[in-house]
Amino acid sequence: MITGGNGGLGLAMATGLAKAGARVAIWGRNEEKNQRALNELRLIQPHSEAFKCDVTKPDQVDSVFQETVERLGKVDSCFANAGAAGRAAPFHKLSVTDWQSAVELNVLSVVSTFRAATRHYRDFQKPGKLIATSSIAAKVGLQGGTTYCTTKSAITGLIQALSIELGKYDIQANAILPGYIPTEVSEAGSDAFRAACERRSASGRLGEAKDLEELAVYLASPGSNLLTGQSIVIDGGYTLHPL
Repeated sequence: MITGGNGGLGLAMATGLAKAGARVAIWGRNEEKNQRALNELRLIQPHSEAFKCDVTKPDQVDSVFQETVERLGKVDSCFANAGAAGRAAPFHKLSVTDWQSAVELNVLSVVSTFRAATRHYRDFQKPGKLIATSSIAAKVGLQGGTTYCTTKSAITGLIQALSIELGKYDIQANAILPGYIPTEVSEAGSDAFRAACERRSASGRLGEAKDLEELAVYLASPGSNLLTGQSIVIDGGYTLHPL
């Protein structure tokens, strides 16, 4: 299952998983986007499903997770991908509400989602995967992006703690840290920022959402059973560039 799976990086991961033969459940708040994404996925994997869920509401997360299990039988891998850039503004101009909104969507929704998945794995004494979408903003500063950098850093800390706590139950937790990849969210940024990201890429190109397809499959597969607590950067070398 993939939260925020009806578009962007979430849909790319869902597509990769569907191509690999997984039954995929996508969650999203927008029913129209859910249906469009589901139509695409069912061309690949007819057993795909879509669920309307606002992941900032813990009770809704719990009930929709249960509905997902009832419809698909189980959840083997849980991708907490839903998130947003938040308000871009100088630090001193950000309100408490701005911070609360960012934490609610980018951190607490991941906590709620992983809590539901962990209960499922533990109740049935089965192995499982927890995969969160963080960002290279967890490693580098972004002008006007203090809420985003802070909340994405929190995710990498959560992943490290969960990997230690849950490893003995054969549950692996990892984070994906994408660089600049054109999506509906990232394209709202400036052309100058996009150009800078392209210039600093070792390959001289920006990433594409489809670059996450195979990575999602690997993290959901038994092949990654020894990989846990890791923050996997996929940025074309942006964070290594000296300029």
